[in-house]
Parts: sequence; structure tokens; C-alpha cells
Amino acid sequence: MLKSLHELLRFDRPPHVVDIGANPIDGEPPYKPLLKDGLCRVTGFEPQAEALAALNANKTAHETYLPYAVGDGHTKTLNICQYSGWTSTLKPNADSLEIFPVFAQNAQVLRQVPLKTHKLDDIAELGRIDFLKVDIQGGELDVFRNARRHLKDVAVIQTEVSFVTLYDNQPGFGEIDVELRRQGFMPHCFAEMKLAPIAPLVMNNNPYQALNQLLEGDMVYVKDFRTPAKLDNDQIKTICFIATACYGSFDLAFRCLLILEQRGAVAADAAQRYMQIVNTMSQAR
Repeated sequence: MLKSLHELLRFDRPPHVVDIGANPIDGEPPYKPLLKDGLCRVTGFEPQAEALAALNANKTAHETYLPYAVGDGHTKTLNICQYSGWTSTLKPNADSLEIFPVFAQNAQVLRQVPLKTHKLDDIAELGRIDFLKVDIQGGELDVFRNARRHLKDVAVIQTEVSFVTLYDNQPGFGEIDVELRRQGFMPHCFAEMKLAPIAPLVMNNNPYQALNQLLEGDMVYVKDFRTPAKLDNDQIKTICFIATACYGSFDLAFRCLLILEQRGAVAADAAQRYMQIVNTMSQAR
């Protein structure tokens, strides 16, 4: 069905996905179904040597992985933690670990090494980016502030945001939200939401069982589709494609498809054919 949608949208080229922090520690990325069918190309960044080796060992012809750390262009200190998912250029915050001690062991810093970061806008070989995914343990805001040229083209962003910061000097959700809105994006949905148990209460003898405390999540932003005149056809096609394939946001995709119909960028019956695809996908779930 995704191939049918790709054909319906009349892409001139496969959408380009850039994944900053491509280490797949939290499961498969949202674009995996597209990659499986060869419907996108992926450029991933992963500075941790073991994770990079694993990515390269399993990559397809549509994937390229680079060892750069993306950020503000300065040299940082990389804090390598017991669990690679905690490794960051920021230090784990002691106050947060006291409240959430289930993370304390994984957050232990084993060693520190210097790490040169690169501004995304300085990586010229990337070309146009359509879908940007960022998960680098507190460094997301540095990426966005130093990617304004690329973000003019980007249509969809999935980024980790923190409601309770787990690292020293980590920007929270509000700072990231302000920056992305300033660059023309609006929140669309949560791809994932994580809660955390507050110590010392333990429910059902399970120290990992959370109640209501928000911790962090993966937020999806899209270019502000309320003003479609500001978006080019590639951006609207990308929103339609990613919204359908990655998030099941059929209403957003349908609205984008109607805009493309009005512009003559797709077939006159594209919206009708899209609903046939959606019905088939819904039945298959």
C-alpha cells in the first residue's frame, strides 16, 4: 500500500530522511516501513563506534551512516555512561536521579572523551532533507539552532523532548517548542510518551511501574499547514506520505492531498484513490 501512495504522490525522488542519533536502542525508527520497501533514503549520524558499526553491518543500499556528532560546531565532552542510551555531551543530573533512582545505574559516567560537533548546516553533502529525526540526549536544541538553512526545506521533524530534564543544563520541552515554532513548525502528535515512577513509593513490587509523572517523549512537528502557500509541493507531499506511513494521521494527509489536487501536482482523483489506500491499511491493522 505504501508503494501505491508513493506512486500517487508522484515523487521526483525518494524522500530524504536524516536521523541524528541513529543508534536503534529504542526499537525500530518510524521510517522503517518506508526503508524496507525502498521508498526513502536515510542518512544517519552516530558518533558511538559500536553503534555505528552495528548500523553499517545491517544497512541496505538506501542507507548511509556517518560518524559525526551533530550540534553547535564546538568541541564538547562526551560523557560515556553505563548504558549507551544515557551517553551525552551533558552530565546526568543528580537531583533527577535522586527522584528517579531506577535510572541511576545506567546513568553512571564511565569515562569522558572530547567530541567535535558539526553544525548540520555545515554538512553540505546532505542535500535537501525532508524528514528529520533527532534523539541525542539533551543536544536537540543545539541541532535546531544550527540547522536553520536545512530546516527551511524540512517538512516533518520527530524529536525527543523532556518534561523533566535528566541532564545538567538540558533544554526542556518549552525551549525546543519555541525554537521550532519560530522556524515555522507546529506540534502534530506524540510518537511516544514516557512516564517515570517517583521514589520512594513502589507499586506492586515493581520499581519501574509509573503512575502519572511525565518524563519525556518523542514529539512530531510538521511545517505549519495552516498556510499552505508558504509550503512547496515537495513539503506537502512529504507531510502526506510521512503522516500516513509513520503516524496513521490520515486526516492531515488527506488535507495535504487536497492541496496538491488543487495545484495540479497529483491526479485529479488522488484524494478518492487515497481513501481506498487508507481503507485497505485500516483493515490490515
